[in-house]
Amino acid sequence: MVSVVGTSGADPVALAHAEEVGARLVDAGFWVVTGGLGGVMEAACRGAKSRRGTTLGVLPGTEAEDANGWVDLALPTGLGELRNGLVARFGLAMVAVGGGHGTLTEVGFALGMDRPVIGLGTWTVHGVHAVDTPGAAVSAVTRLLS
Repeated sequence: MVSVVGTSGADPVALAHAEEVGARLVDAGFWVVTGGLGGVMEAACRGAKSRRGTTLGVLPGTEAEDANGWVDLALPTGLGELRNGLVARFGLAMVAVGGGHGTLTEVGFALGMDRPVIGLGTWTVHGVHAVDTPGAAVSAVTRLLS
């Protein structure tokens, strides 16, 4: 699995990037794990499902029904934003697309667990591999995990 993280209030460019990342990750043989809600999370799941991939949504609340419609496996944690650590833990790598402060916490968790983090229009943080396109993001994932 590869985690795709970003804000629920993403702009159209970030949404398009997240959807393409989700699709390309499936093409590369990965499952997609997100926080299971809207915005970047939903777009990445939609992209994954467009390629008939599998998606996992790690939800902040206690209701599986809160997951976006593209989530195959909804994991309601009841942990609120603390679930960000689980989103980071479940992925062998992370792609951060845009994002707010919640995205920054997920990036920090992933880096702290020595997971490769690829950034596409996200925070400039030491250890994040910045790229400019969804294709470059997925190429970096496959290269860093090989």
